[in-house]
Amino acid sequence: MPINIIRGTNNKPVASDVLINIFREKVGLAGQLFVGYPIIGTPEGRLSIDALWLTPEKGLIIFDLVEGRDMLSWEDRQDQAANLLEAKLKAHRELVIRRDLMVPIHTITFVPAVHDLPTSRNYLIANKDSIERILDRLKKWEPENRDLFEKTLSVIQSISTIRKSRTKRIVEKENSRGTKLKCLEDSIATLDAQQGNAVVETVDGVQRIRGLAGSGKTIVLALKAAYLHAQHPEWRIAVTFHTRSLKGQFRRLINTFCIEQTGEEPDWDNVRVINAWGAPGHTERDGIYYEFCRVHELPYYDFRAARSHVIGREFEWACEEALKTTSKLISQYNAILVDEAQDFPTAFLRLCYEFLDTKKRLVYAYDELQSLSGESLPSPEDIFGKGADDKPRVRFDQPTSGHAQKDIILPKCYRNSRPVLVTAHALGFGIYRKHPENMTTGLVQMFDHPNLWEEVGYIVKAGRLLENIEVTLARNEETSPKFLEDHSPIDDLIKFERFDSEEEQNDWLVEKIRKNIEEEELRHDDIVVINPDPLTTRKKVGPIRKRLYEIGINSHLAGVDTEPDIFFREGVKSVTFTGIYRAKGNEAGMVYIVNAQDCHSATRNLSSIRNRLFTAITRSKAWVRVLGVGKAMDKLIEEFNRLKQKNFELNFRYPTKEERKKLRIIHRDMSAEEQKNLDERKRGLAGLIEDLEAGVIDPEDFDKDTIQKLEDLLRKNK
Repeated sequence: MPINIIRGTNNKPVASDVLINIFREKVGLAGQLFVGYPIIGTPEGRLSIDALWLTPEKGLIIFDLVEGRDMLSWEDRQDQAANLLEAKLKAHRELVIRRDLMVPIHTITFVPAVHDLPTSRNYLIANKDSIERILDRLKKWEPENRDLFEKTLSVIQSISTIRKSRTKRIVEKENSRGTKLKCLEDSIATLDAQQGNAVVETVDGVQRIRGLAGSGKTIVLALKAAYLHAQHPEWRIAVTFHTRSLKGQFRRLINTFCIEQTGEEPDWDNVRVINAWGAPGHTERDGIYYEFCRVHELPYYDFRAARSHVIGREFEWACEEALKTTSKLISQYNAILVDEAQDFPTAFLRLCYEFLDTKKRLVYAYDELQSLSGESLPSPEDIFGKGADDKPRVRFDQPTSGHAQKDIILPKCYRNSRPVLVTAHALGFGIYRKHPENMTTGLVQMFDHPNLWEEVGYIVKAGRLLENIEVTLARNEETSPKFLEDHSPIDDLIKFERFDSEEEQNDWLVEKIRKNIEEEELRHDDIVVINPDPLTTRKKVGPIRKRLYEIGINSHLAGVDTEPDIFFREGVKSVTFTGIYRAKGNEAGMVYIVNAQDCHSATRNLSSIRNRLFTAITRSKAWVRVLGVGKAMDKLIEEFNRLKQKNFELNFRYPTKEERKKLRIIHRDMSAEEQKNLDERKRGLAGLIEDLEAGVIDPEDFDKDTIQKLEDLLRKNK
């Protein structure tokens, strides 16, 4: 395991740089070096440890860094840091045997600017010339097992309680679903190196975090906000998001992390978990956009007001109006963190950028595949534009070793097993969809940049990631940990079920939920039922919920029977039903997707419809059931069966630039205005011919009879 350097913030930048360079250049070092981390609460306030090295060979080494030549009270600082860290670790029983901590703690004062150092029998002190020698002399640590190192790292990262389930899980059956879920939750207790970097590493400027569903983006952002708040309690920090039900999750994570790190609850006046749009009223309704308008004394547009000006991109228009109307920008925040950035218009990201102080600490996290609009997020150069010098205001250059990264990719998926995640990708992209007669590919959408597949954790098993070349992509144990799928047979991890009627589908689902709760030791909040079409959810799930109530199982429709910010009802035994928009950002052990046949469609909105299915599948921590009715469901099952035959690998010809362009035209979302215009145009073939020749619409918008008539008319007009 090579050394992983995680650079946070402290008030000793020069000494930190020197220490990092020594670790970067020394061969053979292993473990994790944290700079400016962790933070420990004391009766006198918060103590930020200057640097901490956790290594399998030596244990824990605390570095007391000295900036300049003033070494006053260096022995006292070593004692305080070691005592506080030991007390923190001893609070975790898995690290203690009887009364003794099983992990050795060493302390070294590092003074790079002083050559003649004092000597001490009981304390270690070093400069640039002696630090390597002193490190080599430290007594070797031989932990009883590898788990001890991982458990120590988990406690240092303050993750040991973050990922646990919402309430205590009680299981009695050795191989029940409840037991399997408990084992999974216990296993996902430590952040990996990239996640740890993303939490602690801080840059002045914009930072981007990209990752798959289940890669930990939301947890990383929450812990990053808490870390920045603990280091800089005077900063004004905002955390914002697209899915309303994430608000409670963010507050819980930030609160837990702050208490574990500092022993204090956060100051919610300075670290704000806030909506994106917002509205007048009490603070819970506040939002970044609304606050921007209020501070700058601008007209505020709610959804209805914005819709009177434009249909289909209301929030984008409102943000653009605010930006172009502002004469003098007023900063309100020292840092803003944006989750689910793929679902926001770029104008909102620019508005956040302009709402910051001169350091422009904006962190935005996203997964392009979860975009429910079907649109990709542009490059930072395109989002934030150019400055007065005509150069891009934001650019992500290649990172330098030992420096905080501006562009972080989280390729590991800690929620979905390999079969579940690959199924979501295969259906989301239409990898095994049969292509229509007048098209050269069945794909629904595709990355413009082929290397993105490798960045999100796929390996090229055969072929090449080049345009018009056949390629086979697979995931390995490094990016899809094996324990996520070993607990159950693959045929139990994900199943597709076809029914002749909705009534038959609903009967099957009610019986399965009853069995989950009464026989398989799943809790009510382990189960989520998702209807992919947000417009039909209340109507479609009503009969299912009625049947559950009749057999004594309570349920709720998220955001309808609860406050908008509530997804799971804490302290109440209730199964969650939801549309796709409120499902985003949440997860459960067992996910049921009903009426999935709606996702096999030939409509123009196919990319966003497929993205709904992708998002629904990736809500699962363990098991997925995809349910649907009729012939359209048969076709979806055919796609899934082709994937199974390929051993859950993606095999396809990478589309050309022209094909990708055509996919975006054919499968893009239609606004209400576009739909109205299209309906009117269908009544007049002359108008259709004009639009076809101009490239305004595409033949794929129409059925075969209409296409044949159009072709006949075009031939006559030649």
